[in-house]
Amino acid sequence: MTFEDLPTTPRAEELLDKAFSRASRAGRAKDGWDAQETMLITAANILSDNLANVSTSWPDFEFEVEPFYYELADAVVNVDELRQALSEVNWASRQIDELRSEYQAKMRRSGVETARKHRKQAFARMADIIDEISDDLLTVGEARDALKTLPDIRPDEPAIVVAGYPNVGKSSFVNHVTRASNEIASYPFTTKAVQIGHFERDRIRYQIIDTPGILDRPEEERNGIERQAVSALTHLADAVVFVLDASGDCGYPLESQLELLAEVEERFDAPVLVVCNKSDRSTDVEADAYMSVAEEENVDAVLDMAVEAVGFEPDLPTRGED
Repeated sequence: MTFEDLPTTPRAEELLDKAFSRASRAGRAKDGWDAQETMLITAANILSDNLANVSTSWPDFEFEVEPFYYELADAVVNVDELRQALSEVNWASRQIDELRSEYQAKMRRSGVETARKHRKQAFARMADIIDEISDDLLTVGEARDALKTLPDIRPDEPAIVVAGYPNVGKSSFVNHVTRASNEIASYPFTTKAVQIGHFERDRIRYQIIDTPGILDRPEEERNGIERQAVSALTHLADAVVFVLDASGDCGYPLESQLELLAEVEERFDAPVLVVCNKSDRSTDVEADAYMSVAEEENVDAVLDMAVEAVGFEPDLPTRGED
């Protein structure tokens, strides 16, 4: 997954303590001028390498991050602020490399006492640089902690998004169709959760995504983060199953449900399959299919229709291809 393996980001104080304590130990192993140069090189290498690792471990958002994950990441953290913070961390890494070269050159032309003064000056300037990017390190660290728990959704696998008002049976449907493999997980998303399930059909693995709190109310009632999450899903969905409850037991009038359906149909380019759930109680609405998850009626047929709507055809190698 895009952000799963990002390394922990050190805080400024931790990084300085690590660099200077190791430099001190390295210096004790040598005498005179060599001790001062060893301390300089050790501290500079630790700081520069750690900062470089922070900045280069992140994928390039413009070229390496799928549109779905870009939108989802930007809904959780501000991607522009994150990129700026990473740029500052990378700048600091280069600055410390330059300081090492500058002070190594000065120390080569000096005696032991002067070399010690140069080393202390270098340490002070390194500490100033790290202090200057302390907020940037916090920004990167907080972003890493937030993004590493994003759901493992694979853009190369077909995805079915389940939408509709609360209590219409979305989660029950997702739970039912993924029950055989027991592959379902809930991922925190702001104050909501995204449920990802999987099922196989004709040796193809499908993702089925329930989005409570995101696609269960009109656009004007969503906050900015939720609207961006919906935008992210538009990049992912190969088909949408929109679940209606004509019985009204869900607590929302059918008219409101149909208004949300119209919004979803306008928002998504993917085919939208309209399904009336709780058909054992009411079928008083025009739909593409009718089912009752509670009574286990026609659920598999609805899933078949969703798979057909996706129309996924894997890229299979032809004879003669490498």
